[in-house]
Amino acid sequence: MPELPEVETTRRGIAPHCLGKTVSRLVVRQGQLRWPVPAALSTILPGQSLLAVERRGKYLLLQFAAGTAIWHLGMSGSLRLVEASSLPGKHDHIDLCFTSGLCLRFNDPRRFGALLWQPAAEPIEQHSLLAHLGPEPLSDTFDSAYLLARSRRVRVALKPWIMDAKVVVGVGNIYANESLFNAKLHPEQLAGSLTAKQAERWVAAIKTILQYAITRGGTTLRDFVGGDGKPGYFAQELNVYGRGGEPCTACAKPLVEIRLGQRSTVYCPRCQKLPKVNRKP
Repeated sequence: MPELPEVETTRRGIAPHCLGKTVSRLVVRQGQLRWPVPAALSTILPGQSLLAVERRGKYLLLQFAAGTAIWHLGMSGSLRLVEASSLPGKHDHIDLCFTSGLCLRFNDPRRFGALLWQPAAEPIEQHSLLAHLGPEPLSDTFDSAYLLARSRRVRVALKPWIMDAKVVVGVGNIYANESLFNAKLHPEQLAGSLTAKQAERWVAAIKTILQYAITRGGTTLRDFVGGDGKPGYFAQELNVYGRGGEPCTACAKPLVEIRLGQRSTVYCPRCQKLPKVNRKP
């Protein structure tokens, strides 16, 4: 599933080619995605100029004078820039075409993505998908003091807790695994037992890993292609994700893979020790 760095890579890839351009038409070949594509968009968007391409968590926000298109890539979606005249493929469900001759083409084999709309008269931050989101992990708001305060009295393991978008947005499975390893935190440690020093290490790890992944183009997975058609390069540098049973990059001990919160979780039993307070008698 595309995570925050992949979505940010897409944003940066498409923005220079689309900003200021005028929409000529919206072609919806398959409107039954995670939620139905609003039928009115085919009438609203033509003639509108794209004013900004922003990101909130894993949502891409395409801002027009009439409102904001909210695009989510889902589990397998990708946005690519193509010539409007190029023939669509089997899973190319939506084309946002511009008078320049280019179009944004949305490909989504699993159809878990979404294209929704928020009229300009309604603040975008009040949309039901965005209203309850936590802070951006690369913002100043997300710091160790915030993380420590949110963790108090929480009896949930660190790994699924940090993946809750109400705590912080955009830290999905890949980067949760990687940040816990870099911060030397066991994924099953209870959030409520987090110390101030651990919170400081973890916040620093999350920010460093996400920033680096963005500079490297995100993580190349089977389903993801960057907005400019180029794959990401961070996958080859993963320390734990997808490497269960392989040697730890720090100590060479075999990595352990478990299921936690219904998600694959990989950690080093030597580098990421479970605190005594979490151990069963």
